[in-house]
Amino acid sequence: MKRLTGKVAVITGAGRPGGLGAAIARRLAEDGARIVISDIGQVVDEATPLEMIGAAEDIAQVAAELKACGAEVSAHACDVRQAKQVDALAEHAVARFGAIDIWVNNAGIGYIMKPLVEVSAEDWAAVIDVNLTGSFNGVKAAALRMIAQRKGGRIINIASQAAKSGFPFAQAYCASKHGLVGLVRSAAIELGQYNITINNVCPNHVTTGLGAWQNSYFAEKTGRTVEVYLADMAARIPMGRPGLPEDTANAVAFLASEEARYITAESLNVSGGEEPH
Repeated sequence: MKRLTGKVAVITGAGRPGGLGAAIARRLAEDGARIVISDIGQVVDEATPLEMIGAAEDIAQVAAELKACGAEVSAHACDVRQAKQVDALAEHAVARFGAIDIWVNNAGIGYIMKPLVEVSAEDWAAVIDVNLTGSFNGVKAAALRMIAQRKGGRIINIASQAAKSGFPFAQAYCASKHGLVGLVRSAAIELGQYNITINNVCPNHVTTGLGAWQNSYFAEKTGRTVEVYLADMAARIPMGRPGLPEDTANAVAFLASEEARYITAESLNVSGGEEPH
């Protein structure tokens, strides 16, 4: 029997083909979990441009790809900034599959990056609202269902190497990801009595669609070609390469499993040795 057979997993920010959330959904499905994928589904405001979000057709594509691999899948659009929508996502998962055993907060903004003196109040709020408040909304929605179910659960946030170290042009991003460290440390104290674990996974750079945009952005800002930027990145990583989506997905699968039942309040680096903190 696969180690997540019978479990129900909700993954936010999972509606972009080739994205980190889609890779996590695929990995959990391979372990037998029934999957609820979610993404924002449509452009809502200037902070959610079409080229950076999982639109409705993208969500449908990810769901179809998972179903083609034999997974049980449901999809539900959700703006994680809106607590009521996150609550509705949780209700959808329970109505469709009967429970929530695993909740992965993967939705995030990693494309609003500017020099400090150019960051607007709106820029700051957009990143914090999705990356930190959105994760809090997910933690709360998942915890409420898991407590009521009385069978424990796993809550996993996709943080970042930026939860441990600072990077230029990413003040709001780093602040939001550092905030997730405090969130799991606090929440773990309260949720342990219910056999609910809560952890962060902290990958270094992963070249998804968003990652490719980041490569171009940081290469330009530092006066390098993308090729030189990537070569310099690989040179500083002990394992000699940046992360792959499956590296993060494998860590999530472990934390979601019974083998990780005594691990909570942690922020696990998946960085090939680049991030030692």
